[in-house]
Amino acid sequence: MVVKQIILTLIVCLILTLVLEEVTALIVGVRKGFDLTVILFSNLLTNPVVVFSGILLASFTKIPRPVYVIVLELAAFITEALIYRKLLFTKKPSPFLLSLILNSVSFFAGTTLSSLILGLLF
Repeated sequence: MVVKQIILTLIVCLILTLVLEEVTALIVGVRKGFDLTVILFSNLLTNPVVVFSGILLASFTKIPRPVYVIVLELAAFITEALIYRKLLFTKKPSPFLLSLILNSVSFFAGTTLSSLILGLLF
């Protein structure tokens, strides 16, 4: 992957994650502006790390994709759940369940949508 492709991939994945997780948070009952901001900033922290790490692992190692995807997504899930537990006012769903729901939606929908969008770009 060249630098331009990496940057576009990071941008597309981040935008999709932010939109999908904010909308999903609203659907599951998160209403406070502060809580939605915490979710947004948590994703600004974890998403670029996960996506860029995945690109590096795919490019420079022989680790099977399912292995590093599971490890990276699990790290994002735990990190975000811990942030939610510490900072969110919303307690239902629980921070860990909320993180699981948001990350599941953004992973499955985001994987499909980013493939379509990036396929059009490259």
